[in-house]
Amino acid sequence: MKQKRFITLGFISTFLAASLFTTSNVMAKSQSAPKYNMAQDRLSALAKYTKVIQTVEQYYVDDENITDIVDKSLEGLLANLDAHSSFMNMKKYKDMQIQTNGEFGGLGITVGMRDGALTVISPIEGTPADAAGIKAGDIILKINDKSSLNLTIDEAVNIMRGKPKTKITLTVVRKKEPKPLNIDIIRDIIKIDSVYTKTIEGSKTLYVRVTSFDKKVVDGVQKALKKHPEADGLILDLRNNPGGLLNQAVGLTDLFVDNGVIVSQKGRVESENQIYNATPAGTHKKIPLVVLVNGGSASASEIVSGALQDHKRAILIGEKTFGKGSVQVILPIGNEEALRLTIARYYLPSGRTIQAKGVVPDIEVFPGEVPAEKNEFSIKEADLKKHLEGELNKISGKEVKKEDEDKRKKKIITKDDILKDIQLKTALDSLKILKITQK
Repeated sequence: MKQKRFITLGFISTFLAASLFTTSNVMAKSQSAPKYNMAQDRLSALAKYTKVIQTVEQYYVDDENITDIVDKSLEGLLANLDAHSSFMNMKKYKDMQIQTNGEFGGLGITVGMRDGALTVISPIEGTPADAAGIKAGDIILKINDKSSLNLTIDEAVNIMRGKPKTKITLTVVRKKEPKPLNIDIIRDIIKIDSVYTKTIEGSKTLYVRVTSFDKKVVDGVQKALKKHPEADGLILDLRNNPGGLLNQAVGLTDLFVDNGVIVSQKGRVESENQIYNATPAGTHKKIPLVVLVNGGSASASEIVSGALQDHKRAILIGEKTFGKGSVQVILPIGNEEALRLTIARYYLPSGRTIQAKGVVPDIEVFPGEVPAEKNEFSIKEADLKKHLEGELNKISGKEVKKEDEDKRKKKIITKDDILKDIQLKTALDSLKILKITQK
């Protein structure tokens, strides 16, 4: 009996000792082990990636070499980050360098991804796409016979670019059109004037159209203001402007704002964060300002319009802008490949972001003609008067040549032009109110 008791006591003491040892061991482990082992997690993720590549290489139905598999995986990775990031293999990187440094045949459109669809941000004024009738907001369904549904932006752009004087057909889906449209375009060397200046007939209002933000924009607008010192109001037209150089957007805003933040750039890497401030020198503070925008206004256009709106320096008229407010850089991988990577986003003075949200105008006006009651008798009378004036000029030897008339039209916006553009008409009316309130 005594022996059994000793055995039982021995078993209990052994069990307690084992329990204490296990408990203390678990506590020691829980105290010493970190909550998250980054190095171990990284190794585990890389091992999984390597295992997938090996499995694809070994079992996939077609014979794929390891380089192609890795390139495709990188393309998928970058494409899944956002619509503007991409992996460029040797061919794509070389094409990008040629397009950046030399001349190439193109269409004259800027495209982006909206809700997964290849969408025209805007056609650039005076280019083949503009002449063919491509419009902002058109969704490109097919490029020639190739569907755009599985193409990246880079792939689509590479197909659309080509030798000058060659034809390309875009199949586009357009709002309010019952079926897709086939539009033929002849590629050409893209050369554009970024700044157009006109005066408004019968007023001292200056109209400045900026088609894209190249390196001549700030200089062009400054020259326009100096050339027209009598201007008592300015309409800045940024409709269908796809953007361009950041320093030109900052410089243009700085012409009308004398202090405070114009735009800030923020990302994960602190050294890439930047704040761009306005300076008082050379600022046109007093001239009333109205900015025209639409769904084709993107990137640099949104920075200018949004900053002027936040500083309450201008009235924005038109439609909500495209919503591209991210910063991309080219990061070479060796000498032959590179990444186009989104590294930051732009933020307006108020702290709001442009990306995917766009800039909402102060006065929303959809495009179209000014609704006006037409008096047939007055139209006929006006036409007859113009005709008779032309005949009198012929008799007096003062006949206006067609070339001179075309030059005049390029410099002056007539009352007929205004009636064809309700957004411009609203801008002019808003300027009149600004002038009255300033007085």
